[in-house]
Formats: sequence, structure tokens, C-alpha cells
Amino acid sequence: MKLSLSEKNGYMLKVGAKGEIVPPKEIREKLGLMSNQPIILVLHRGTLIIRKLFSLDEILQQPAKVTISYQAWKEL
Repeated sequence: MKLSLSEKNGYMLKVGAKGEIVPPKEIREKLGLMSNQPIILVLHRGTLIIRKLFSLDEILQQPAKVTISYQAWKEL
């Protein structure tokens, strides 16, 4: 069930009998989460943050953030 939280959109979820939390399909699709895919849970100041754990292939497919030549790198 979708819940509006002030200016942000949030989702009201229930913790299952075995402690599982299942994100809504819309969230899973936006993040590209597949069944049994590992995720990272971080507790920060009383807030649970859920992050996708990217595979090495996904990381390598992302464009480089910094461009540097091998020669320039060697001179560092």
C-alpha cells in the first residue's frame, strides 16, 4: 500500500512471520532487483537503508567517472 509521507513518497510494508520484508514490485523493477539477489541493509540514526549490491558485471558496465591516461596515472 502506497503511503504519502509529507513531500516524499514512501511505502507501508509489514514484516512477515519469518522476518522478511518484500519491497513492492515498482521498487524492485526500478532497482533491478531479482529474486534471491543480495542487498545491503544499513541502520543509520534509526533509519533502515536498503541498497542494491551490484555485481562486478554491473559495476564494469557503468561509465568511468574519471578519465586518466596510463602515463598520467604512473606519474602520480
